[in-house]
Amino acid sequence: MPTPSITTTYAGEFAGKYISAALLSGNTIANGGITVKPNVKYKEVVKKVATSGLIGNASCDFTDAGSLTLTERILQPEEFQVNLELCKKDFRSDWEAVQMGYSAYDNLPPKFADFLIGHVAAKVAEQTEQNIWQGTDATAGEFDGLATLLAADGDVVDVTGTTVTSANVIAELGKIVDAIPSAVYGKEDLKIYVSSNIAKAYVSAQAALGYRDLYHVGKTEMNFQGIPLFVANGLADNDAVAAETSNLYFGTGLLADHNEVKVIDMADLDGSQNVRIVMRFTAGVQYGIGSDIVLYT
Repeated sequence: MPTPSITTTYAGEFAGKYISAALLSGNTIANGGITVKPNVKYKEVVKKVATSGLIGNASCDFTDAGSLTLTERILQPEEFQVNLELCKKDFRSDWEAVQMGYSAYDNLPPKFADFLIGHVAAKVAEQTEQNIWQGTDATAGEFDGLATLLAADGDVVDVTGTTVTSANVIAELGKIVDAIPSAVYGKEDLKIYVSSNIAKAYVSAQAALGYRDLYHVGKTEMNFQGIPLFVANGLADNDAVAAETSNLYFGTGLLADHNEVKVIDMADLDGSQNVRIVMRFTAGVQYGIGSDIVLYT
């Protein structure tokens, strides 16, 4: 009986599903905290329009008035890859022996490839969430995150932060609200993106004030003075950003044809018990109007 080919390749439509699961499982993307722009093959231009003095006194003639300034930012996802090698022996206890075969020369179980992809996808999602907010392009496997980009923009409204605790979290969130530009305040998609430690401090402060049951809080939506608080797990401790979701962008080519995921059993190639996983994808972030964003750090 001929030895079956164990190499399993997922490409095209299946690649899109697997890559999507990896990239779209991060907290910020999965919960709608950022505008996702898929199918960005190379670059996408984010247009910014600023107008002033549009309304003038009425007359019988056409009188040009006001000004319109059109600027742009470039959303350019970067290419990344996962090259991972795992030993089947390490996962043998997680699978029924009959699935891997009774021989010392294990076969790759039918669902083992899905297990490996799911495991790696979760790690990719975790790293992508970190990159979205605090990534630095100079570090391998990262792209410049939103906090990195905002910190370098002089138009962004900066608020000096401190170590946030339950004792000062109300005052610190108040600083952020006070700094939000009037033109942005009240917009439907305005959010205050907070790190996990700020969220915990806020829940504790609410409980101390009697607004929450300290021991039975549960998962409830949080807001501060009517503005939703979005817990962005990728934000560094004591960091926060106030912005409209429509002003923050995540770009990726995850639906493009060149994406691929491969699970390769190396047994027939070098006699080892190793399995290799190869993933390729693109990811990057950008924002629109810096003067509409508050960075607390």
